[in-house]
Amino acid sequence: MQWLELTVQVHPEAVESVSELLSTYTSDGIVIEEPYELSDDGQEYRILHGQPVIVHAYLPMDGKEEATKQQIAQGLWHFTSLGAHFVGELQTCVVNEEDWANAWKDYYHVTHIGKRLVIRPSWREYTPKDEEVVLTLDPGMAFGTGVHPTTRMCLEQVEQKVQPGMRILDVGTGSGILALAAAKLGAASVYAIDNSSVAVESAQANAALNDLTDRIQVVLGILDEAEAERTAGQYDLVLANIIAHIIGSIAPQLAQTLAPHGLLVVSGIIEARRPDAEGPLLEAGLELVEEVKIDDWLALVYRKRVSSPSVSEYQ
Repeated sequence: MQWLELTVQVHPEAVESVSELLSTYTSDGIVIEEPYELSDDGQEYRILHGQPVIVHAYLPMDGKEEATKQQIAQGLWHFTSLGAHFVGELQTCVVNEEDWANAWKDYYHVTHIGKRLVIRPSWREYTPKDEEVVLTLDPGMAFGTGVHPTTRMCLEQVEQKVQPGMRILDVGTGSGILALAAAKLGAASVYAIDNSSVAVESAQANAALNDLTDRIQVVLGILDEAEAERTAGQYDLVLANIIAHIIGSIAPQLAQTLAPHGLLVVSGIIEARRPDAEGPLLEAGLELVEEVKIDDWLALVYRKRVSSPSVSEYQ
């Protein structure tokens, strides 16, 4: 099978908006290629923050790709109102499935996150040091390898917040990277959900790769009202590394799934879009307890709001 690869260079502040646009036209994955420099003979890298980011999307060559490309180009044109430097010209090329299956691996290297976490692509060798927790990852076409600031911040929160025996919900699991980290850090169970079949297959494969299928359940679906009601109050930690307006649209469901003492970690939020997520989360009865920022990306931590006792409760 052949694919039409769509590539556009964007300013870091435009990554979320461009990725959202592209994802409406393809269900087969978005690749965010951040600028980096290699070290340790090419096994590790450092992200060059603030420099242009390259976003890739892939359309199947099914006779509809040219029309879809024109729609995407028109959508990208509207971003030029932000300034010519925000979104570059759309580039395209045809790639064979077998070429894509290996070429994308060049973008991924061993990544150290937080104090203990190490992300090891399955095709690279790494010898862990004392106390390190190694996640072996084969992301395929699913987003989430620890490279992007939103994933990095979420992983740091997972490392800090997970306690042995916790029940955890991972909404929009992607490659399953957050679920893997939670399980390896001692969570009793992780329920991972995604509306992309590509992501579900990738997350299931990664759970098996790390011998965690007994503690990670990956399902195809969405966190709708029925799902939230079924799992109401069950989760000690809920993770949602998606995008701001999607987080806002499911804020009541996210709040409903939290146990009374539970915490919600949301990310995928660029600062300018913060109100899209935060307003609905506050309306859902949550309160902000912590926030982390890398460049213009945010990770926010919430808990259920504790009501002040009424006068009658003291009598």
